[in-house]
Amino acid sequence: MILTVTLNTALDITYRVRSLRPHASHRVSEVWERPGGKGLNVARVLAALGHPVTATGFAGGATGVVVRDLLTGISGVRDALVPVSSPTRRTVAVVDGLSGDTTQLNEPGPLITPTEWAGFQETYEKLVAGADAVALCGSLPPGVPVGAYALLIRTARAAGVPVLLDTSGEALRRGVAARPDIVKPNAAELAELTGSHEPLKATQDARRRGAQSVVASLGPQGLVAITPEGRWRATPPRRVHGNPTGAGDSAVAGLLSGLVERLPWPARLARAAVLSAATVLTPVAGEFDRAVYEELLEQVSVTEESSAA
Repeated sequence: MILTVTLNTALDITYRVRSLRPHASHRVSEVWERPGGKGLNVARVLAALGHPVTATGFAGGATGVVVRDLLTGISGVRDALVPVSSPTRRTVAVVDGLSGDTTQLNEPGPLITPTEWAGFQETYEKLVAGADAVALCGSLPPGVPVGAYALLIRTARAAGVPVLLDTSGEALRRGVAARPDIVKPNAAELAELTGSHEPLKATQDARRRGAQSVVASLGPQGLVAITPEGRWRATPPRRVHGNPTGAGDSAVAGLLSGLVERLPWPARLARAAVLSAATVLTPVAGEFDRAVYEELLEQVSVTEESSAA
């Protein structure tokens, strides 16, 4: 079982309009509602790949009820969300049908009380004991201490369970210092952490800060990774156009599934890069175009990097 942690869950609402224009009224042609937050997106992709998943985090209020109802309808995903008194947030994505660009509106997360945070830690310790791997994903809601991910990483490491961290800002900085097995920042998060905009150099710097392996997602340019076994770059064979929301979460699912299947690093990176690309072609996060995934997996390029710049 793979455990995904989404402390700032959301009800993801996606609207498609013909063309998004400021200061104008729009007719919405399609609407999607999904359980959201990075870890829940990861859970859905993992389940689609055939891996049993337990999803934990927080859920509260009427929005939290909807998130949990939607989550129970996903085959292969077990709901272990912890109830809280403050309502779960909503996120709204507006997809421009002409350009393919997406505009994202994210509400603030629920206020988590010290008692609720302590209760979550107890639940997490029990779940980690039965997990093959853990993904800690996304932002921290108000009330959760900024060092929360560092604490959860140490708990997983004490249980002998590999852990992947995907967050940003100070939560990432503190989490890296707790020595997670894998960190997966995007280019902007990596630059914020290290001060460097050169991907290979910044990835090496991030690894020196404590992570055993660092995999940076670079959008259409694929992934660059530095691990104890070597350095690689994974590049999809062609650029795809669409909605990039959730592409990084699919990359996390690829890395985690490859880890528990004990695939060599180049195969993990190939899967992660192709899943990310195949997600861009779907209207919502947490899904991927399986036909494109299978096609690109035969063509993806994974090359070994000789040294960091």
